[in-house]
Formats: sequence, C-alpha cells, structure tokens
Amino acid sequence: MAALGRDGWTHSLNKPFSDSYCAINLASIGAIMALLPPPPAHILDLGCGGGWTSAFLARAGYTVVGQDIAPDMIALAQETKALHHLDDRLTFICGDFESLDMDGQFDAALFFDCLHHADDERAAIASAYRALRPGGILITHEPGEGHSTAPGSIEAMRLYGVNERDMPPHLIIAQGRAVGFRDARVVPMQHELMAIFYDSKVPRLFSEAAWLRAKRVLTAAFRPSHRDSAIVVLTR
Repeated sequence: MAALGRDGWTHSLNKPFSDSYCAINLASIGAIMALLPPPPAHILDLGCGGGWTSAFLARAGYTVVGQDIAPDMIALAQETKALHHLDDRLTFICGDFESLDMDGQFDAALFFDCLHHADDERAAIASAYRALRPGGILITHEPGEGHSTAPGSIEAMRLYGVNERDMPPHLIIAQGRAVGFRDARVVPMQHELMAIFYDSKVPRLFSEAAWLRAKRVLTAAFRPSHRDSAIVVLTR
C-alpha cells in the first residue's frame, strides 16, 4: 500500500469505474471477452495487479485464477474479490509469472498490460503455454514500439522501479512460436478504434448493406502492424 497510497488503493478497488479511461478499459475488457472461450472457461489472469480484470471476468461467469508477484497487490486483489462476493469463482496467487508451475489447467491465459513489465518475456510466455490445455489460447494486450521512451513510462520507472518495455506483436509472436504456440492473430487495440470512430456521442445507424460495405473496408484498413500496440491471440 505504501507505493499506491490510500487514494490509489481506493481507486484500484473501484476500477474500471474510478478511472479516467473507464470507457476504454470497458471496451478493452469487452474485446478480451469476445476473444475468450465462453464461460465457465478457466482463465489465468497473469500480472493481475489489484485484480479488477480478474473480478470482471469472474462476474461474467468465468472461473479465474489471478496472479501477481507483489504481496501488496494480492492483498488488494483479495479485497476486490470480497467486495464482489466472488469466493466461488475467483482465486488469487502470489508468484512470478516467469516461473509458474500450473501445467495444463486453463482454457485461456491473459496478459493485460503487464507482459511489458517482464524481465524475460519468453519465460513468461512459456509459463502461460505450460498452464494451457491443448487448444487453449493466450491473449496479450500490450504496448508497441516507443512505449519505453514515452514520458509516462520514464516517470513510472523512476517512481516505482518497474520495467516499461516495448512489447510489439512481432516480439510476442516470435517468443510465442519459440515456446510452442502454433497460431497467432493480431487485432486492433480498442483505444485506437475509439479515437477514430467514437469521437462523437451521437450514435449512427447503418443499413445492413452499408454495414457490410464498411466491415469490408475496416477489415482491410485496420490490421495493426506488427510494431504497434495491439491485442495478440496465440493458440497452443
């Protein structure tokens, strides 16, 4: 709690609704859920911090194990769990996601904005691979090239002593294939789509034909490069 302070602790307990990026966080976790197998699939939420993503998935009907290396974050995550009465679907463990021993227990694993903190991303991805059942998926939601030199990242490293590394899709895919993942898919981050399409509060209604035409254009135009921030889906 020393690093977060009481205000930070309260903020984390109420995420995503306490966050100035609430709309983006909700859109992002919604995109993750659209990519996951349906509930009650078993999900490993790696680097879960204060546990809001784990709790959100558990409230949606998933069986979730959240992991974090910091005991303070696990204590906060346990408080988040109690707040939402999730004893039957949510468990937290304290450990290093680079060396977990949870072989074949999960249908999906998730790195949500945390793989870029790793010392050894290949070891972390290998841990996720081992934790998955055959056919299971790993989803990463990570920043691309340029993240490590952004002012906010430099400040975070100074204040909290964390790694703030570039973690673009090409690196994640290469390391994933090296540990055994067989397929990879790259999809856009929600904040990129929202910046382009949701700058107005007025909803737009499209005919079916107009939507199909737009979908074809968007599918062609919005394929993230392998250097950008993106969501990556790896299949074991």
